[in-house]
Amino acid sequence: MESESKQPFMSHLEELRKRLIICAISVGIGFAAAYGFAEELFQILAYPLKANMKEGQQLIFTNLPEMFFAYLKTAFVTGLLASAPIIFYQIYMFVAPGLYRNEKKLVVPFVIVSTILFVGGSLFGYFVVFPFGFSFFLGFANEYITALPSVKEYFSFAIKLLLAFGLVFELPVVAFFLGKMGILTPQFMRKNRKYAILLTFTLGAVLTPPDIVTQCMMAVPLIVLYEISILVVKTARVKKEEKKAEENRAS
Repeated sequence: MESESKQPFMSHLEELRKRLIICAISVGIGFAAAYGFAEELFQILAYPLKANMKEGQQLIFTNLPEMFFAYLKTAFVTGLLASAPIIFYQIYMFVAPGLYRNEKKLVVPFVIVSTILFVGGSLFGYFVVFPFGFSFFLGFANEYITALPSVKEYFSFAIKLLLAFGLVFELPVVAFFLGKMGILTPQFMRKNRKYAILLTFTLGAVLTPPDIVTQCMMAVPLIVLYEISILVVKTARVKKEEKKAEENRAS
């Protein structure tokens, strides 16, 4: 009995290992392709800050290998973003054995929607949040104080925000599957809306810089996504109930 229980667990681990290897290879290929354009990609990443800097201000690096590692990390993150469809596909295929036959057909919509939301969240952070946030922080400079942001600090700051916005925009997808599994219901989400709003502002305070503007710029989209997720869960639950009704009629 013990060996039989271990077998499914080991097979799941083997499947997980296989999916992780495919994701790693995909990111590696993306990294290799992006490294040749690492300098240009970093300039694109730094543009929102550069656009808000005064004449004569510039990014600095204080350690000799700092720029080299910044280019490496930029290429890696680019490879990660470029591999998003493959990564989401592998995630779906890993959980697919536990889904119904009709749910397994959702792989293409899942990959497309997840990729659009992830990239869309990152682009929202880049084009909307970055300009406001950097303008706020650079506004503390005056004739006595000069801002000298370092490459290392800026990269860590920017990537943290980009990935954070990309991940939080996945809320409707997560809500859909939780609704499919019966864990989440529209009634529960409506009843706990006030706690969800509090949680979004708390999450915004943790993931964004300590100023009210960027916190709200993460919290407000999250609230909108929460409301969309209620509709998504409602749809998922209706389809699940219809499926059960069909099975009952067939039996």
